[in-house]
Amino acid sequence: MGRLLCVDDLRVRFQRARPGRWAVDGVSFSLDEGEILGLVGESGSGKTVTAMSISGLLPRRQVEVSGSITLAGRELLRCDEAELRKIQGSDLSVVFQEPMTSLDPLMRIGPQVEESLRLHTKLGPQERRDRALEAMAQAELPDPAELYTKYPHELSGGMLQRVMIAAAIISRPRLLLADEPTTALDVTIQAQILSLLRKLNREQGMAVLFISHDLHVVRKLCRRVIVMQGGHLVEEGQVEDIFRAPKMEYTKGLIAAIPTRDRKLI
Repeated sequence: MGRLLCVDDLRVRFQRARPGRWAVDGVSFSLDEGEILGLVGESGSGKTVTAMSISGLLPRRQVEVSGSITLAGRELLRCDEAELRKIQGSDLSVVFQEPMTSLDPLMRIGPQVEESLRLHTKLGPQERRDRALEAMAQAELPDPAELYTKYPHELSGGMLQRVMIAAAIISRPRLLLADEPTTALDVTIQAQILSLLRKLNREQGMAVLFISHDLHVVRKLCRRVIVMQGGHLVEEGQVEDIFRAPKMEYTKGLIAAIPTRDRKLI
């Protein structure tokens, strides 16, 4: 497998932040073609800002960014907006935590799934519809043709998250950024979404950067994980190695916070 994503000395600071306060400070890591990599940390650790920097979704006029992010050899931080939109519509897609805030409640499901094709390709309406139905089936949504005409409020939370995944994979990206995609779901639906991501990775060769605050969830999905704290990368390695012998006290705390049969969170 070749190198797909390389983040080198990434530093991000919001303009309104106090002097010297970097949301991301000197973070470097890489991700190979077809790999599922976990990015873990508590709220405020910098993991989501890192993901947004990669996806190009940070408001450029409101942040100071330095370092390098290359995807398939292309430098993302120096792309103009038009070039970045092309990459977002082909090689890179994002799935967010809350589908209800990402989906338009007044728009039917089908057109939302196929939106990236409408923006970034010259496919006709029937071809877009066919691709949308195919992506919805790949996301394991039941009866895609019926769901195509429904509105978001008619679907459950788990189904809405599958809609978001279908919208993300319709362009057949090389990299999927999944930012806390299972946090708002119950344990059963969470397991189904993780299984779906594994299947997409296996069948389509799609690499996944999986962002979470929960090491237990990451352990189920990823072989390798990086841990962030306070904008810094503090630990990196194979998931099982880190669970057996974490080096940092912060990582030990994340592991200790995982509920077990004898220790449940209140």
